[in-house]
Amino acid sequence: MKLLAGLIASVALYGGVQSLHDGNGQSAVEQAGLSNSYRLTANGDEAACAIKRGAEVSDGLSLLTIAPNCSKLMPGIERVKFWREQADGSVAFSEKGIDPIVTFGVADGDGYESYAPAAPLLALNATTSD
Repeated sequence: MKLLAGLIASVALYGGVQSLHDGNGQSAVEQAGLSNSYRLTANGDEAACAIKRGAEVSDGLSLLTIAPNCSKLMPGIERVKFWREQADGSVAFSEKGIDPIVTFGVADGDGYESYAPAAPLLALNATTSD
């Protein structure tokens, strides 16, 4: 019985990983992360600012440049210095690499949507200029 339960869990895990992949073998997370330049918007407003992911410092941790006008969208975000890619595909912005100020999940299309903090709702979409 334990063998059957282990087999079912393995198949479920494999299926979950495969659901993140499209036909060319590239995951949705990898597709969203292809760009280094992003446009940050809050609550669907017209106001936006530029975000640029820089050089990778360590596994999953990259430098981050936030445009000065981003503080209008979310006060405190101007302190962010790091972009951390999580194993689940989420991205966390932090001041010191370990203390997330805002966390994004992969959204439909070419970007991310924030889920922590709950407000303001932020969208991070890849731009064509790198």
